Amino acid sequence: MELTVLGCRAGMPADGQASSGYLLAAGDTRLLLDCGPGVATALSAQDRDTELSAVVVSHLHLDHCYDLLPLGKTLLTHQLRRAGIGYPGPVDRVPAGLPRVPLLVPAGGAAVLERLAALFPVRSMPLLDRAFELAFEVREYHPGSTIQIGQCSLAFHELRHVVPNCGVRVEAGGAAVAYTGDTGPTDRLLPLADGAGLLLTECTLSEPDPGTHGHLAASDAGRVAARAGAGRLVLTHFSSADAGWLSARAADAARHFTGPISLAAPGRTYRTEETS
Repeated sequence: MELTVLGCRAGMPADGQASSGYLLAAGDTRLLLDCGPGVATALSAQDRDTELSAVVVSHLHLDHCYDLLPLGKTLLTHQLRRAGIGYPGPVDRVPAGLPRVPLLVPAGGAAVLERLAALFPVRSMPLLDRAFELAFEVREYHPGSTIQIGQCSLAFHELRHVVPNCGVRVEAGGAAVAYTGDTGPTDRLLPLADGAGLLLTECTLSEPDPGTHGHLAASDAGRVAARAGAGRLVLTHFSSADAGWLSARAADAARHFTGPISLAAPGRTYRTEETS
């Protein structure tokens, strides 16, 4: 599998970097993991000939899901153009057979997205207001569920955050990639990361914090990677782009994990091979 970083910032975009978003490819299957502000733009710079197989949202915080609306409108615009419908176009004719991209969100996410879309109506082309109906196939997942998308099996692991958050473990062809979303320290990270060839984990804090909000420091991430036997640790969800701050976070993780450690940055790509 191949993981490409689209955005890696905690909270809002900063320093020219988008918020959370990662493109994971396994054969012909392409998954977008989270879609924070700036990710729709970053995704548009990728190969447009290969369609998304699904979009997966770890939790409903703004920095992980806000660009779903522009992404949905973009996908729907492309689909309508292929059907010969351009702006302003008919207001009520829906072409038959429009492809829809599965959009996997936590329970309750469908209603949240409907309210978001209603805030920004396109009165001259109301079809675009139906992006979450026509461009996406919205599916709500639950902790503990497993979903097959193309060549990938996705398993959702409930973690510890101020709002419901599931890490996702993606397996294909004997390889495994684990992504945390946002979480505080918890033993629930271990089955998510167990033996994964690549562990993509948030690293928001410079020091561990046992508080209720739920975020990791690099030292926490290093401990999880070591205990779970991960092959490679990729740190992300940074609160700073300062080179010294980032270097210190890699050093913090390395005190606990002796395997390869990488710092996520937009455009960087990581690969993990079959493990069986």
